[in-house]
Amino acid sequence: MFPAISLVMERRSLTVLLFTVVALVVIAAATSLWLQESGDGVALPLESIRLPPGFHIEVYTADVPGARSMTSGPEGIIFVGTRGEGKVYAVIDRDGDQEVDVVETIADGLFLPNGVAYKDGSLYVAEVNRVIRFDHIADRISNPPEPVVIRDDFPDDATHGWKFIAFGPDGMLYVPVGAPCNVCVRPDPYATILRMNRDGSGLEVFASGVRNTVGFDWDPRTGELWFTDNGRDWMGDDLPPDELNHAAVQGMHFGFPYCHGQGIPDPDLTADRSCEEFTPAAQPLPAHVAALGMRFYDGKMFPEEYRGQIFIAEHGSWNRVVPTGYRLSTVRLENGAPVSYEIFAEGWLKGGVSWGRPVDVLVMPDGALLVSDDRAGVIYRISYG
Repeated sequence: MFPAISLVMERRSLTVLLFTVVALVVIAAATSLWLQESGDGVALPLESIRLPPGFHIEVYTADVPGARSMTSGPEGIIFVGTRGEGKVYAVIDRDGDQEVDVVETIADGLFLPNGVAYKDGSLYVAEVNRVIRFDHIADRISNPPEPVVIRDDFPDDATHGWKFIAFGPDGMLYVPVGAPCNVCVRPDPYATILRMNRDGSGLEVFASGVRNTVGFDWDPRTGELWFTDNGRDWMGDDLPPDELNHAAVQGMHFGFPYCHGQGIPDPDLTADRSCEEFTPAAQPLPAHVAALGMRFYDGKMFPEEYRGQIFIAEHGSWNRVVPTGYRLSTVRLENGAPVSYEIFAEGWLKGGVSWGRPVDVLVMPDGALLVSDDRAGVIYRISYG
């Protein structure tokens, strides 16, 4: 082969190789935007998640197996509870670049420690039968202190016994106790939302007739409590609805087990109780979606239409013939009352099979929305712009 021709061919080969390498890098970069991994190394099809225009979703961390309820701590720390894993995590972004630097395990071997709350330097964790506290936790992330037991006299029923907890505007810790059944009549404290002082004293019933709430928040404009509630099973695929409820004052009863939604009598109870006695759901939600975590959006990143509205994580049905849920929804309020229910993000359910199950939502200081997923073992970050 003539030297000149050989030189040209070599240059062409190098050019082709260069373009091939560049193309592979571009493809890999594009793929990484949506084909991210779960905690067990399984690729997650994020491209299947459908969001409104301008919104984006990514994996914030994949090192949180069984991630459930979340709460904000200090200095870029998010605390995360679990259920069957028995663990509590600290998810840490040290430099505020919206990327997780490390995930630490704060506690292990706990009894369904779903609930986490942070107040004045201490992390509160709710197991089924007790609430414990880790003091000065930000300084002891890598070497957590022994927990202080706040109360250990809650019922130990595992059915609906896992708890979401949060501090209210009144400084009290709100702790629910779910009904230990599908539908049944039980005395207090079952099917209630309780509240108590930070040291465990002053325990009292705040709301009754609540089958199983795993998410609540306070309207930042009014300070009033809103909460999700999971409806009972075996009344059909479309009944009863899950619920979004509004507890404006202490002492309200929301119907369980006698009535569901907005005045649907329970078919299995013959007690002489009228649905007019109880507070109906502020917003009925689709039956069996398993509405769990909810938050008022108080950030500034999302468009104005989302500010002050409620985001809900729908964990998804377990026994409906056609599965439903496995998504995020919003409830829009006007003058303190719901006016619409809309799907915000969906795609965790494909062909009747789910690859992820949203559990909780949390608004970050920069306005992004975190979403925990206990099936995929990840936390997602949804941003706008």
